[in-house]
Amino acid sequence: MSEEMICPNCQSPYGYPNGALMMCPECGHEWNPDEIEETAEGLVVKDANGNILQDGDTVVVIKNLAVKSSPQPIKAGTKVKNIRLTDGDHNINCKIDGFGAMALKSEFVKKG
Repeated sequence: MSEEMICPNCQSPYGYPNGALMMCPECGHEWNPDEIEETAEGLVVKDANGNILQDGDTVVVIKNLAVKSSPQPIKAGTKVKNIRLTDGDHNINCKIDGFGAMALKSEFVKKG
């Protein structure tokens, strides 16, 4: 089976062409087979704008984020320095002044 037929999101082997893009019937993910990133280099995490993040980057929170153990949210515009990337749903580990150690989703930050 061709490498471009395998879904980069869920690794399903049932990808099929849908115009210029490929479509996954299992998770609904669409991708361009010409733009498949090499995953051999390790974990690839992108921010809300599609920029690739790396360990040690500085990011900015793009929306207010509620915190379970705090009465106040993390405000939009909060700068977070020296992030660490992890595998999983919350793929950024960091320390935020006034909140301590946190895990954030990369879709709520932009590279700063």
